[in-house]
Amino acid sequence: MDLINAAFRKAESFIIDRDRVDLEVVQSLLAKGEFLVADDEGALAGCVYLEPRGERAYLGLLSVDPTRQKAGVGSMLMREAELHCVRTGCRFMDLRIIDLRKDNYAFYQRRGYVETGTEPFPSDLDTKLPCHFVNMSKPLP
Repeated sequence: MDLINAAFRKAESFIIDRDRVDLEVVQSLLAKGEFLVADDEGALAGCVYLEPRGERAYLGLLSVDPTRQKAGVGSMLMREAELHCVRTGCRFMDLRIIDLRKDNYAFYQRRGYVETGTEPFPSDLDTKLPCHFVNMSKPLP
């Protein structure tokens, strides 16, 4: 939980000024899916949430410890997440990002994800700038 909030605080503080998850959110996610974690000599380096949805899987909350970002941890987690979903029978991976996160868009685009639509940002969340979600998807091998 702390890792996720630290990673998103670093990346999204220009958009939103609050924690991304709390214990209740993590517990509700674990009831529907699972987290893959990256360990670096006993320390949590990163994690990603995966939720099976039939032949599709949803990927969310890709988080890397801010001190380990730009070292390949996120890319490794993406590869492992995709392989894990293929092994469980999923044929597609879906995700969504905030439109203002241009770095995120490029990160996923380089990995073969394409934009499939948009969704409004929840109206009950105050943001510093107007924004919306961008849905992206990729067929899995």
